[in-house]
Amino acid sequence: MAKLQAVRGMHDILMHETPNWEFLEKSIRFTLNQYCYKEIRLPILEKTELFKHAIGDNTDIVSKEMYSFEDKNKSSLTLRPEGTASCVRAGIEHGLFYNQIQRLWYMGPMFRYEKPQKGRQRQFHQLGVEAFGLSGPDIDAEQIMMCDRMWKQLKIKNINLQINSLGTPESRLNYRNILVDYFSSNRNDLDEDSLIRLEKNPLRILDSKNPDMKSLIKNAPNISEYLDIESADHFAELRELLDHANIKYNTDSKLVRGLDYYGKTVYEWTTRELGAQDTVCAGGRYDDLIKNHGSSPTPAIGFAIGIERLLELVDLENVVAKNTPHVYLLIAGDEARKFGLLLAEEVRNQLPNVKILTNCGGGSLKNQFKKADKSGAEIALILGENELERKQLTVKYLRDEKPQVTIKYSEISNFLSKALSI
Repeated sequence: MAKLQAVRGMHDILMHETPNWEFLEKSIRFTLNQYCYKEIRLPILEKTELFKHAIGDNTDIVSKEMYSFEDKNKSSLTLRPEGTASCVRAGIEHGLFYNQIQRLWYMGPMFRYEKPQKGRQRQFHQLGVEAFGLSGPDIDAEQIMMCDRMWKQLKIKNINLQINSLGTPESRLNYRNILVDYFSSNRNDLDEDSLIRLEKNPLRILDSKNPDMKSLIKNAPNISEYLDIESADHFAELRELLDHANIKYNTDSKLVRGLDYYGKTVYEWTTRELGAQDTVCAGGRYDDLIKNHGSSPTPAIGFAIGIERLLELVDLENVVAKNTPHVYLLIAGDEARKFGLLLAEEVRNQLPNVKILTNCGGGSLKNQFKKADKSGAEIALILGENELERKQLTVKYLRDEKPQVTIKYSEISNFLSKALSI
């Protein structure tokens, strides 16, 4: 029989890791609540056509990385590679956008068939934040400020903001023609992927990760020189708002993002702390995406944060309280076990914040003490035949040199409240 193991690029999150995830998720939720964003929970499976139409057939995601398959009805389904398309589908389906402003967020697993490496797995987790119905640069700036607040709250340093404008569809079409001329004149320097993109979407060449094309891309015409007045004004106002908020950024005219639906504002938060996978957060405007799905035109902007990459940047050792018990209840004898389980329930009722681990499965007191010490608990409560007869508990401190004491059943909650300062 073959060795049992997870699918390549898809990992278990084990018990010692989950407190880190819980801490990060709680911190993120706190910030999102400050900005009055509401959670939406989306399916992991969608119709393949949704992503092809939204993301673009020529993107790496659609052409190379999606997990797609036919179900029993011969319908093509795909494990979601990103969340914006699903969020837009849900908004159209449930009438969330018509004459309404929506600020939404979601969090969960995404799937892309990529080469597994540090910071990039085939199943990864992502926070998505979207705002619908707002066209001005103020919401663009506020979302960037929200990211900045998250970094500060999580004490993440050495993170940099890159911004750009891709303009309106009309200005992008003009720029597209300029790029075609430029790259066509350097056709011999293009790799295979870029030759395909040259015919279908030359802006995607600017997103190439091929180091051999770095110089060619650097010398390509800048989109900033071809922006229409509307886009140029929008971008100028965004920069003014960020300057006023003292948020540092760099303008990168080659930043185009990996998805076809973006226009006007695009941005990335990057760091040098993660090696090759340097993007922590990325986002931008997609004002035409809802219209392209057959619904009324609705301006929209959003961003996504990779949770695994964020975990790499947070000093979790000093901020996360590990899920260890406060109290370990040792039980000796059948009668004590019956009463001990109820006693632990009573403690949980009266002190909801106290974590009490009850010894189950029997064993000698010596072995139970070993378990208690290994659990990390601060206090051991001992309930044996003598304690049961006298209606009391023996208290032993596991981390301090305090003397062992006995207390009555009726005193247990008051005693633990003071002893644990909870």
